[in-house]
Amino acid sequence: MKRILPALIVLIFAICQKAQAQFEQIKDSVVQLYGVVMTADSLQGIPAVSITVKGQGRGTITNEQGVFSIVVLKGDKIEFTSVGYKPKLVEIPRNIEGNQYSIIQLMVVDTQYLPATIIKPRPTREQFERDFLNTQIPDDDIEIARKNTDEQTRRALMAILPADGREAANYSLGQQAYKYSYRGQIPPMNIMNPAAWGEFIRAWKRGDFKSKK
Repeated sequence: MKRILPALIVLIFAICQKAQAQFEQIKDSVVQLYGVVMTADSLQGIPAVSITVKGQGRGTITNEQGVFSIVVLKGDKIEFTSVGYKPKLVEIPRNIEGNQYSIIQLMVVDTQYLPATIIKPRPTREQFERDFLNTQIPDDDIEIARKNTDEQTRRALMAILPADGREAANYSLGQQAYKYSYRGQIPPMNIMNPAAWGEFIRAWKRGDFKSKK
């Protein structure tokens, strides 16, 4: 026990010295940063400028005269941001003597160019009625479907578009079925069929037999 006690006292003393040295080091790295933020062109104090320590999520803002004060560490990066001005990033030097550091930060106006706006006078009643009546309203789905299923449109498309594989196969199979149905006998003639004559007359009126040149 007599041997352990001196060693324990030495260990506690060493730990205290190390903690004291770390405390002195931390104390020496703490800096009271203060200063003023001003415009670069007119040297006017900028109020409500956001001053944050980058990466630490803490900061402050300037007062009505642009003055601020914040506690930082040596080597910290301080970011100055304000609406209408370009952001600035300042690094606190590590070789500062003492625990106070002052700065005068100038900020440049961030010019934003908006697209040109052309103001026109209100139209007269006659102009409004003319433009309203001449406005082309796009077709909705029902109107597009109605135009696509129109009889004349379908017949025009059928006349100019070639048959696809299914239509060609159905036509060929229909011809073969008709041929096999009347094999060995004379096929009936529709010259006396009233339905065939009615279809012929409707086709003639539609102009199906006209030259397509």
